[in-house]
Amino acid sequence: MSENTALHCANHPTVETALRCNRCEKPICSKCAIKSPVGYRCPECVKSQQKSFETAEGIDYILGFTVAGLLSGIGSFIISLLGMIGFFGFILVAAAAPVAGVVIAEAVRFAIRRHRSVQLFKVILAAIIIGALPLGLFQIFTFNIFGILFQAIYLFISVPTAYYRLSGIQLFK
Repeated sequence: MSENTALHCANHPTVETALRCNRCEKPICSKCAIKSPVGYRCPECVKSQQKSFETAEGIDYILGFTVAGLLSGIGSFIISLLGMIGFFGFILVAAAAPVAGVVIAEAVRFAIRRHRSVQLFKVILAAIIIGALPLGLFQIFTFNIFGILFQAIYLFISVPTAYYRLSGIQLFK
């Protein structure tokens, strides 16, 4: 290719670029470029790399949903009992909710044999919320203010904690 021949993005043919994917050498523009630890990659190469890390099987979705839902229901019940304590329960809920998230995540990880998938993690998060729903609704219908607040705090803390433990995302490097 000569010096004065301009490259055009493979995904956006009207956009000139000097950037190439460092894996497949396809020309990409700044809109398409995804920064990786080893350089810029095209979306197709990033997707193909991510697929190699997804190992979940069909049974993992069922096991993960069931285990997460049951354990979240148990955690929600325990949080409901703390709602009867009153104001002091805030401290107990703030301490118990992350522990519940870790316990749920580790039990699910064991049940799904450490298989991974973004969709699997989302199914597990939905199960945690659904598992806490019956007691949360009960607290709403009985107008138990502390119970409602405690259920909200439980979900607000335990869901991200479980997701963090399962997916391995790092908030700070």
